[in-house]
Amino acid sequence: MDRLPQEVALEILSRLPLLSLVQSKSVCRAWRTFIQDQLLVNKHFKHMVENDPSFILQIMGHCIQNQLYFGDLSSDPNDENVMVIAKKLTIPPLLRFHLVSSCNGLLLLSATHPSFELCIYNPFTRDYVELPKRSHHAGVLGFGFDPTTKKYKVVEISYKRTTHLYFRRRVVRFGMRPACQTAASSVEVHILTVSSNTWRNLGSFPFRFVLQKSQVLVNGKLHWRATTNLIMSFDLATEQFKEVPRPDFIASNRRIHELVVLRGCLSAVSFDDDNEELEIWVMKEYDVKESWVKQFSIGAYVPKILQPNYQCHSSNDPRFHSSKKWIQVLCLLKSGGLLLQYRNKALVVYDPHCRTFQDVEVPCEEIPRCLTTVVHVASLNWIDT
Repeated sequence: MDRLPQEVALEILSRLPLLSLVQSKSVCRAWRTFIQDQLLVNKHFKHMVENDPSFILQIMGHCIQNQLYFGDLSSDPNDENVMVIAKKLTIPPLLRFHLVSSCNGLLLLSATHPSFELCIYNPFTRDYVELPKRSHHAGVLGFGFDPTTKKYKVVEISYKRTTHLYFRRRVVRFGMRPACQTAASSVEVHILTVSSNTWRNLGSFPFRFVLQKSQVLVNGKLHWRATTNLIMSFDLATEQFKEVPRPDFIASNRRIHELVVLRGCLSAVSFDDDNEELEIWVMKEYDVKESWVKQFSIGAYVPKILQPNYQCHSSNDPRFHSSKKWIQVLCLLKSGGLLLQYRNKALVVYDPHCRTFQDVEVPCEEIPRCLTTVVHVASLNWIDT
């Protein structure tokens, strides 16, 4: 390796599987230093982004607690199902945690721990850092990278409930009715630059956000869906909120079900109740209202694992009905297919050209009680690099 020009060595190593690079760090100190070099980290990450999206699975079951898997899809042309090639990952020393989001190969985990609540973890290098405890109430989280300062930031929109007492004037049999409570909530925005030890309060905010299972990060901005059906962005560089133009279907009083990133484009998912289809609208040019186009329409489907006759499930269980609003769009594959998640239990690949569905087999010791899936690009990246 020492005899090769640096640019040649970079090109070779940047195309190796990530696990091979991680193992190569143990060869000698010189290799470890070279593999941790930011040039190699960035070049390898660029090649990984060009591949089909991979993902992190957090599987919860009766016998499984807090287990993480790294998943890639593998399909057999002679089989109607798609298999997940899953690697069981080493988890940080946390008793219980929840997978929040992924950014540049790093995971944000929300932990139930007496000394800290949030941590950032690279599941391949096994590096992790505990974030400072929050003095504010927990809320909707976002995790992203500020390209201007090269810093990672965690944003939290928290809701502080305030209770007001009042007395009803109506007299009841035993005298005046006791005090009644009305609950209201004030919205505050807090931000943490990961290299800092202090959360900063950015003040109050006039909107409430819908809790999403995964963040939506596009163009250095985090995005959420407000309860008022608005799309709001937060610029990680300027630390300012801004309303993003919505697609035209809003005029028909339909609501945005979720936001997702498809091939780097901000996308909105909605349900057309008239045609009983899930629609995906894609903003081809960011922040340009006229660039919204309806790119996908998906009909009804019930995965095998959710069908009434599948093992111990009962047809009388209401969870098997009205399933269309329990669909999460995860990512767009290079083949043009869409990876979907149903009811936090089943993964499905939808082919929009043939309008067909393929169940994804997830290797697991038992039927998962809950499945959390986050699109993830494996990387050597770390906060210090």
